[in-house]
Amino acid sequence: MKSSDSSNPEHKEGPVAKAIEQQTAKLPSDLFLWAALASMGVSAYLQATSDRKTSLFVGQWAAPFLLLGLYNKLVKVEGSD
Repeated sequence: MKSSDSSNPEHKEGPVAKAIEQQTAKLPSDLFLWAALASMGVSAYLQATSDRKTSLFVGQWAAPFLLLGLYNKLVKVEGSD
C-alpha cells in the first residue's frame, strides 16, 4: 500500500515548481471551470457570427483550462514537496 507520506527523496520539486504550486493553490478551482465554459461560449458565439478560424482557436482553450484546474486541485489536495 502507498504510504500517506508523499515525500520521495529521489524526486524533489525545484524552487520554481514550488513557487508556482504555492501561487496556483491560492486560486479557486471554480476559476478554471468558468474559464473553460467561457471559452466554449465565446467559441459558439464566434461560430454563429461566421468567424470560423477564431472560433476553432478559442474553442481549443477549454481543455487546457480544465487540465489546469485538475492540476490546481491536485496541488491543493496532495500539496507540494
